[in-house]
Amino acid sequence: MAAEDSEPAPTAIELNPVHGAESEPSQARMKMLVLGAIGTVYGDIGTSPLYTMREAFGETGRLPLTPESILGVLSLVFWALILVVTIKYVTVVLRADNQGEGGIMALSALAQDTSTTPRGRLVIAILAMVGTSLFFGDGVITPAISVLSAVEGLQVAAPGLRHLVVPLALVILVGLFLLQRRGTDTVGRFFGPIMLVWFVTLATIGLIHVVAHPAILRALSPLYAVRLFLDHHWAAFVALAAVVLAITGAEALYADVGHFGRRPIQVAWLGLILPALVMNYFGQGALLLHDPRTVENPFYLLAPPWALYPLLILATLATVIASQAVISGAFSLSRQAVNLGYLPRLQIHHTSELEIGQVYVPRVNWLLMTVVALVVVGFGSSSALAGAYGIAVTGTEAITSLLAYVVARRRWGWSRLAAMSVFLVFLTVDLSFFSANVLKIPHGGWFPIGFAALSVAAMATWRKGRRVVHERRSRAASSVRDFAEWIEAHPPTRVPGTAVFLTGNPDIVPSALLHNLKHNKVLHERVILLTVRTEDVPRFLDSERMTAEPLAAGFHMLLVRYGFFESPDIPRALAKCRKCGPPFDIMQTSFFLSREKLLPKPGRDMNAWEEQLFIALNHAALDATEFFSIPPDRVIEVGSQIEL
Repeated sequence: MAAEDSEPAPTAIELNPVHGAESEPSQARMKMLVLGAIGTVYGDIGTSPLYTMREAFGETGRLPLTPESILGVLSLVFWALILVVTIKYVTVVLRADNQGEGGIMALSALAQDTSTTPRGRLVIAILAMVGTSLFFGDGVITPAISVLSAVEGLQVAAPGLRHLVVPLALVILVGLFLLQRRGTDTVGRFFGPIMLVWFVTLATIGLIHVVAHPAILRALSPLYAVRLFLDHHWAAFVALAAVVLAITGAEALYADVGHFGRRPIQVAWLGLILPALVMNYFGQGALLLHDPRTVENPFYLLAPPWALYPLLILATLATVIASQAVISGAFSLSRQAVNLGYLPRLQIHHTSELEIGQVYVPRVNWLLMTVVALVVVGFGSSSALAGAYGIAVTGTEAITSLLAYVVARRRWGWSRLAAMSVFLVFLTVDLSFFSANVLKIPHGGWFPIGFAALSVAAMATWRKGRRVVHERRSRAASSVRDFAEWIEAHPPTRVPGTAVFLTGNPDIVPSALLHNLKHNKVLHERVILLTVRTEDVPRFLDSERMTAEPLAAGFHMLLVRYGFFESPDIPRALAKCRKCGPPFDIMQTSFFLSREKLLPKPGRDMNAWEEQLFIALNHAALDATEFFSIPPDRVIEVGSQIEL
């Protein structure tokens, strides 16, 4: 992405030394990474036992509460955890890291890098926009349903306090969003121990009931899942919309691989998370077999009465942590989308000097807080929200399967037969869950679809608008090389110092340069035509970042490249340029930026609504001076008009 088209990134920071590294960390470091993964990666999937089994036999699943159906649902949950999370994500998809980084944007960048046709790149870009938009929808629903489901334990302990559930959930969620500016680094040290206690608790309260009713372990056989479909047909298919709640958060495994590395995430899953989840689900199943009346809230009723309030407090803390992880993921994904040109520039703050993924995006934070609050008030309960949950998750997982197939074929060198054999199974499971969730559209599923549609429209319009502006700017522009030669033959008055002109196209003369020469009749002794590009890789080494080429008449072309996990810092880049003449003195350097006024002209390349939306997004974009970390007192803005 070029300089004038670039989107905001944070200031440069020092990366975690294990970022994306496959080298084996020390034993002590491994323990810390595993603990960190438990606290950060598994919050969402770790709080799913709060509502999954309840919804399978409630309004979402609508299955009869019989021993056969209980065993069938448990079998579906167990094999969903094995096929989707353990095999697909932990074993296969985690390999598809982009220089150590994961997530839907990193995966799409990796897939685009292997695509050789414009049509293929367009399809991948569309999948990236849809997947990102669905993830944003998940970022709204997860905090709402997680915190609501935890606070609803109050109804079990004290039914008379039912009316306090929604207000208390709102207080917790608003407080969580207000604390985002402090960053996850501030509270991150507490995440691991709390979630460790949470998962041990899940396993313990589940194990008590499994030991009491060991017959429930029959559900480990997939035959009970098959029998559920043979006996109940359509009702079993509908129940998949509830079963999928058990694997929400699986995408976080991949998104956070850059923070902790592949092996710590795998060790945490296989060593603690999977056994704890299975034990808790089977404990709930055993409780339901013993007392079907506990279907109202089988999770909280697993605990003895004296442990109910401590469990309520622990569950609330766990859901806050789960919400924090999803919100932080939305921030990180927003930064990637901005840097890759899917969103306009946004103000982004780093909240940690060690973790590149810990960022705070104020506008995204306040937008999420507003929408989450409206969702909590509008839906009113976790059961009502369960109808809205699932579509965003399953849609993102299906897109991940498609993009990972492209990477396996073209980057890993898998044969067509091998790739299709593996990913067709994954996609079939994903689409089965997605299809079951489509049935929930009238009951709340419309919300994530509508939210994603608005997000896709914004991203597609932004990309299209920037392309149109680029074409308009390039149409009547002069060649840089010809212009430099003309200046050498017809020298204007030169003044001391350096002028840096940011340009999105290094082959044409920036409009700011032409306007400055036209009105001021002078040029600086040294003229730098600077292009900043964000590439489809997470980061660049400093030795590979810059390309400089001297031209005639004291002109220099400078290309500075950043990865989508990095932050442009123009003064720092200029200070390291060894091919641009004498060292830069920032106090003798002026930065010229184009300030464009966009004029709508419907009927050309964009529809009227697209033009208005693009202009609004352009006005909302962060100022380029702040984005590129340029000292404000060294910037001169030159205005121009562009018809869309």
